[in-house]
Amino acid sequence: MAAADLRNELKCNICLNIYTDPVTLRCGHNFCRVCIDRVLDSQEGSGVYSCPDCKEQVQKRPALYRNITLHNIVEPYLSTEPEQEETGILCTYCIHSPVPAVKSCLLCEAFLCDNHLRAHNKSAEHVITEPNNSMLTRKCSVHMKILEYYCTEDAACICVTCCLAGEHVGHKVEQLHEASNKKKETLKNVFKKLLSKRAETEERLLSLQERTSKVQENAAGERERVTALFRDLRRQLEDLEKRVLSEISRQEDKVSLSVSDLIQELHVQKDELSRKMRHILELFNVTDPVTFLQEPDRGDLCDTEEGDNIDRQTYDKKVHDIGDLDKDLTSVILHTGLADIVSGVKGAIILQEGSDMILDVNTAGNKLNVSDDFKTIAWVQQSNIVPETPQIFQVYPQVLSTRRLSSGRHFLEWKVTYIDYGSLNVGMCYPTIDRKGDQSCLGFNNKSWCLRRYRKQYTVIHDSNIICLPHNPSCDKFRLYLDYEAGQLSFYELCDPIRHLHTFTATFTEPLHAAFYIFGSHIKLKITNSDTVQCSA
Repeated sequence: MAAADLRNELKCNICLNIYTDPVTLRCGHNFCRVCIDRVLDSQEGSGVYSCPDCKEQVQKRPALYRNITLHNIVEPYLSTEPEQEETGILCTYCIHSPVPAVKSCLLCEAFLCDNHLRAHNKSAEHVITEPNNSMLTRKCSVHMKILEYYCTEDAACICVTCCLAGEHVGHKVEQLHEASNKKKETLKNVFKKLLSKRAETEERLLSLQERTSKVQENAAGERERVTALFRDLRRQLEDLEKRVLSEISRQEDKVSLSVSDLIQELHVQKDELSRKMRHILELFNVTDPVTFLQEPDRGDLCDTEEGDNIDRQTYDKKVHDIGDLDKDLTSVILHTGLADIVSGVKGAIILQEGSDMILDVNTAGNKLNVSDDFKTIAWVQQSNIVPETPQIFQVYPQVLSTRRLSSGRHFLEWKVTYIDYGSLNVGMCYPTIDRKGDQSCLGFNNKSWCLRRYRKQYTVIHDSNIICLPHNPSCDKFRLYLDYEAGQLSFYELCDPIRHLHTFTATFTEPLHAAFYIFGSHIKLKITNSDTVQCSA
């Protein structure tokens, strides 16, 4: 069988290419599995399925059977004719049985198979190249001559006539292969750079993916921990509710039982009084005076008033002894239970009370007024008379905390009264921060980190590097959070919802003090939590 005939027999009538994973329908026609699947998918909903070749119709989607024989023919056929499969270009001179072309001659404008290539003219003007369907791209569009040179000034492929008499006369030209090699060398260098950048990008991508996985893992763990905490909290609250309700029911039962006993006594007393009243009414109905007066006297009819007084006193005492619900006891049980739950919650989130965070008046600049409880500071116009000691800030209105933090996780909360002018800085610094000169200002050295509010703008400052934050001030309560070992210092607005402002990342090499800077007569800052809360690592 001729090669062309065999090729036609191996073509799928849907895609018109050599079979890929050939399958057979019941009618015997063959198709690529992907092609016939696509056709059958398009026929769904029509009620019938038909063969694209013979149009045979069936109601049910036909089964596809792999044609092993056809598959075994296609595989070796493709392996023996890779060039033809890639280009589809046939030899110009093989007119009786098409044979794949392996080269083309630009001068002859012909495609050559192996046999005709061996017999072809080997002279220089016959330029042999890889087979290409469009030979015109290899010839000058003006002179219709073969492109042999490359004009570096115009970045164009040109023919010999272009060089000698055309518009490229006098231009610097190169042989095509020379220009091609130079361009390939340039592209090779570009490729190396791109390869390096891609490797760097892949490394960054991997790092971010690992970070995402780590965040997801941490979030899952934190979510599980918080869920378990609230589940246990709900259980404890339910237990406390049961205890309090049980105590209320116990008191209710006790009071109700005493009241029931007293009610029973009153019913007995009422029945006795009713009996006496009936007897007296019977005496009223006696008309004969002799009979009436001869009726024996009964002492219990005449001691009613005195007996009532005794009964009234007894009743009042019994009512008083019964009492009422002991709401104070209920409150004590409730308060104690809630306190225990709160204490347990603090333990569950690994919180423990730290030392009281107060301001060190011995470091306060001469324009700061520190309150008697060492928790509030305000700027004053009139300078205070303070001694020049190594601890005091001589230039700026700044003050440090007494406590220094050298490990663990901590947070500090404060509240400010701020009018829209003046400046306020809050942050952390090393105890070795300079106390004199311009470099002593909080944030303008490598020993301090701070959040600044100036008018309606937040900035964060470290080592004189100022970063403007996009957030506008929206509340007057703030939190500073320090994780010493992790090297993180974060600032938050305690609005609703809580808003993260910025996080510094550093490797802390000294203990840290809370530090405050105030400039402006209407600004006041107060540390609102009585203690710095230390979170165990």
